[in-house]
Amino acid sequence: MAEADFERSLERLFSEAPELPDAEAFAQRVQRRLDRGWAARRALIGVAGLVGGVIGASQLIMSNLLDRAEAASSESARVLTSGVKQLAPQADLLLSRPAGVETVWVAAGLAVLAMGFAITRLIEEI
Repeated sequence: MAEADFERSLERLFSEAPELPDAEAFAQRVQRRLDRGWAARRALIGVAGLVGGVIGASQLIMSNLLDRAEAASSESARVLTSGVKQLAPQADLLLSRPAGVETVWVAAGLAVLAMGFAITRLIEEI
């Protein structure tokens, strides 16, 4: 029984820290230091972001990225156009059948429904 009383008295002693006379001044000093540090960090992060942006932009300009993107875009457009020209007769065959347009709409609706199920599954996993 004496041990239980001793344990409880120890818990009471250590559960509440004693209030020191300069606690308020100490808290204000720490808060000022923290605020000063955040201002310096914000300025440093802003400068680093600006320098990184300038370096990244110069690298993009020097690498002729825009010219390469334009060339890739024109090549993709040519390939896409030839693919559509090859699919056009098959699409006409599908749409000329009875209930052809309805079939396309049902397939589109089922695709939207499947995407909805996939999104809800993904949300549940997160």
